Amino acid sequence: MNIKIFGQHDEATIKQIETCLASGGERAVLCADGHKGYAQPIGGVVAYRDKVSLSGVGFDIGCGNLAIRTDATRAQIASVMQTIMDDVVADISFGVGRSSKTRIDHELFDDPAWKIKPLQQLKKTAAEQLGTVGGGNHYVDIFADEQDRIWVGVHFGSRGLGHKTATHFLRAAGGKDGMDVPPTVVQEDSEIGTDYLAAMEL
Repeated sequence: MNIKIFGQHDEATIKQIETCLASGGERAVLCADGHKGYAQPIGGVVAYRDKVSLSGVGFDIGCGNLAIRTDATRAQIASVMQTIMDDVVADISFGVGRSSKTRIDHELFDDPAWKIKPLQQLKKTAAEQLGTVGGGNHYVDIFADEQDRIWVGVHFGSRGLGHKTATHFLRAAGGKDGMDVPPTVVQEDSEIGTDYLAAMEL
């Protein structure tokens, strides 16, 4: 099999990446921190030709990290750091299922992809949650790098939208949700594949 494995892994994790490769994958990599996931290992990457693995993309659609370097230095903001963080907490909603305190009108919500199921039902929720962070290990923070330049970093959750989107497409493709199931893989140019990719680009 065409799998590159880094580090030591338990048999269940290796079997899972092998199953993914046997389900239409061309190449696979299992990173050193890999472990068993939902149909595909966390830390596993599988390359498909003209196909997309709904299981490989998973449920955390829209979850991510972003950092922006500002023009400020640590010395410039040290005296107002607490005020800045108080403003962050006051203006940004944190926690599961929260809505944004500010109504946001954005061209994103004019995209025709919102007509795709299940996005039709999620559009209102998405609009209400735009600008929120989520709960758990998600955060907004201020960092200083080695040159004392200030960065604003955020780790934001999918806030339920990703899970609902993934669940819809998994079911529509006849796939199963679980750890000990084969991955759900669809052709990119199929109706499900086309809709799924359009949904992922929102």
